[in-house]
This record gives sequence, C-alpha cells and structure tokens, in this order.
Amino acid sequence: MTHASPSGPASSGPAGTAFDAVDIIRTKRDRGTLTAEQIAWTIDAYTRGAIADEQMAALNMAILLNGMDRAEISQWTAAMINSGERLDFSALRTPAGVPMRTADKHSTGGVGDKITLPLAPLVAVFGVAVPQLSGRGLGHTGGTLDKLEAIPGWRADLTNEQMMRQLSEVGAVICAAGAGLAPADKKLYALRDVTGTVESVALIASSIMSKKIAEGTGALVLDVKVGSGAFMKDADHARELAATMVALGQDAGVNTVALLTDMSTPLGLTAGNAIEVAESVEVLAGGGPEDVVELTVRLAEEMLAAAGVRDADPAAALRDGRAMDVWRRMIAAQGGDPDAALPAARESEVIYAPADGVLVGLDALSVGVAAWRLGAGRARKEDAVQAGAGVRMHAKPGALVRAGEPLMTLLTDTPERFGRARQALEDAVTIAPEGSAPASKLIIERIG
Repeated sequence: MTHASPSGPASSGPAGTAFDAVDIIRTKRDRGTLTAEQIAWTIDAYTRGAIADEQMAALNMAILLNGMDRAEISQWTAAMINSGERLDFSALRTPAGVPMRTADKHSTGGVGDKITLPLAPLVAVFGVAVPQLSGRGLGHTGGTLDKLEAIPGWRADLTNEQMMRQLSEVGAVICAAGAGLAPADKKLYALRDVTGTVESVALIASSIMSKKIAEGTGALVLDVKVGSGAFMKDADHARELAATMVALGQDAGVNTVALLTDMSTPLGLTAGNAIEVAESVEVLAGGGPEDVVELTVRLAEEMLAAAGVRDADPAAALRDGRAMDVWRRMIAAQGGDPDAALPAARESEVIYAPADGVLVGLDALSVGVAAWRLGAGRARKEDAVQAGAGVRMHAKPGALVRAGEPLMTLLTDTPERFGRARQALEDAVTIAPEGSAPASKLIIERIG
C-alpha cells in the first residue's frame, strides 16, 4: 500500500513499483534499510524534481544520523552514476597510436592543498593520462579550479571532445566536470551544504565516488585528509570514509587506493589562489616546500603503480624539468599563459610572532578561515573570489621563531576584511620553549 505525499501523489519506480518520499524518509528515520528499488527511485525522482528539497533534506539528515549499510551506499552510488553519462577513455591513444592508461586523484579538501596542480603533469610524464575533473572551493577549503583561474586566459570548461584531444596530445587535463556527469550529485551536494549534512560518511563517499566512477578512469588514488582543516577531524572517521570509498571503487572495477594525510597544518606556505599557483610552479621547477613535494611525489607513485607503471621516478621528473614542460603545455592548451604575471593583492598586513620559541602548532582551520574571510574563498557557490587574496606563511611547525618576526602576511584587495581575518588567527599559533619538537606525520596510513 502506498500513501500520497504532501507534495503530490506517489510516483512509480522501476518495474512499476510505486514509492512515496515520506515513507522512504520514515524508513531511514526509524533506522530501516532502503531497497535498491527505493534508492533508484529516490535519486531519479529528486533529480527530476518530483521530490522536494525539504523532503530530500530530511532524508539526508536521517542518513547522517542513522547511516547506511554497505549495500545501500553501493546502490546509492550506482543511482547517482545512472543519473547521467559515463565517460569512456578506452579509445584514448597517444600521438603514436599507443593505448593510454588513465589515473586520477581525489582529495577530500584542505587548506593550502594545491597538490593537483603539480601532480597531474608529473604523472603524465610517464605516459599515464590524467583526466582530473576538479571543483571549486567552498568555505575554508580551497578549490583547484579557483586557483587555476588566477592564470590569465585559463578556462575550466571543456567539452568531452576537447578533453579527449588534450589527453591525447598533452597527457593531462584539469577541468570542470560536465553537467552530464552525475547530475544528481550536483543537486544533492548543494542541498547538503546548506542543510548541515555534508559530514555523512555515506553521502560523502557516494558523492565523490559517483563522479569518479562515472569519469571512467582506470585507477584512482584518494587523498583523505585528517585534522582541523579537513572535513574528517579524527583518524577513525577518515579511515571509515577511505575504506568505504576504496570498496566502492574496487566494486566498480576501478583500481582504488587511499592515503590518510595530515591536515592539522596547512600544506605548504600559501593558502589562496594565485599564491598557491606560484608555489606549485616552484615545485614544478624543482623547489617548493618540503611537505608539498613529499605528498606530490608519493601520490604520483601511487597513481603510477595503480595504473601498472613500475620503476618510475617522479622526484627526478620534478628536478629535471619534465613535469614543468607538461605543465606549460597543459596550461596553454586551456587558453592560459604560463608566462603571464599572476594577480597580486593590493593590500597586505603582517602577523608577528608573539614570543620566542619553537612554532609547534599552526592550525589549518584557522588559516583556512582567515584566507576565506580575506576573499580567497566563498560562502555560496555563486560568490566571486579574489585571485590575489590569501595567507602567506613565513614559518611552519618546527621552525625557531623570535618575538616580533613575521609569521604570516594577510593579502586582500579589500582592507576592511583584515579585522575578521585576524580574529580567525587569534588561536592559530602555538609556540613552545626552544628544544620542543612538533609531533607530525604527513602521510598517516595507506588503505587498499
């Protein structure tokens, strides 16, 4: 028996089965298990507009509070994939006509996380194509597309044909996902963001993996962040998310592994857009901050191994300029000028060390919020960002500092933002007596 929902009569699901949104919400509210047919109908009906936002918001909250089992998450992910198209790279060839293997990376987001920028061209050096479909920042976490759009002329939107051609000719592409790829996820993500349901492991895993599986890559490496600047604040929840996503990928035939990496401290010495591009170019030139280089190389090794490439030396490809060559071609192929000057903020303000000692803590969330308040991020998807805004750090944990020395420089075009950015940084810095050493490990664990 079915019941008419307040928003209208029940609609028919697969094989003529009729479902009702309110009944499905009640099932999950009462800790029940949704069937594959109920899930397929729910995702399809919401994508078509037959389920109202407030009903899907209620269901999302029930899922957040009560969870999903392995079968439900897999079925939810499959329904998200089936809401749109799937890309197919099986016909991809090098200019010499050799079939190309593909590999991709996904980060769950953090502060100063510019790893995709040097990583995609680095992996492409070794003949593995990298179709990197990326997103924009929201809140304190930065977005890869926002960073790259700081490069004059660079464009994020490519057709599938343009993406395939660039992969064949250059070996790497970083671009926005097309509207046809898992459209249900785009609608659901926006709703989750404004209804406090982003943190659900089941919904995060299905959101990420629906896009990555639909993308059609043969190998996938997940960078699951742990710490104050990450969505997953503790290792247990991050481990659960990583294991769930690895299982989803492997079930779909995608060779998937995950690394748990630290996000208690920002990556590198910059958090912003243009300043992170500049730091990425330093890495591609054989320099750059040690932690950015370490994670870039390790993720490249994992991506290449997952794609079946052995005995590659990514560190050497950074040092000798091969990765830089691919970067320049990749940027130019998308209309960007790799030699153009990057935008710079019009205003700056320095934060000074309050005492002598060893910097043992630099809170990632605080730095991310400060960069966001300076204009580097957005509160809503439609907000504009300032290309030159952000936070430049002059020391990382482990450094010896003296009172009155610069610790950070705040950058923005709108100086009225400085006050709230300073507030975000009030408890960001921890200085201990000389001889202290911060306990930190960038790469925490490998799963898969």
